[in-house]
Amino acid sequence: MIEKAKQLLATTNLQVNKIAYQMGFEYPQSFHKLFKNKTNMSPIQYRESLN
Repeated sequence: MIEKAKQLLATTNLQVNKIAYQMGFEYPQSFHKLFKNKTNMSPIQYRESLN
């Protein structure tokens, strides 16, 4: 799931909240928390690190 989220963050301009909903999260905060737990950076930090 995290790999899919990373792929979406890297290859789309979708807002992080939209990615969270697309990944099946009812609350974007839950996605943020899980992503940060697994990668040690927020989804936005991850996306910025790619540029």
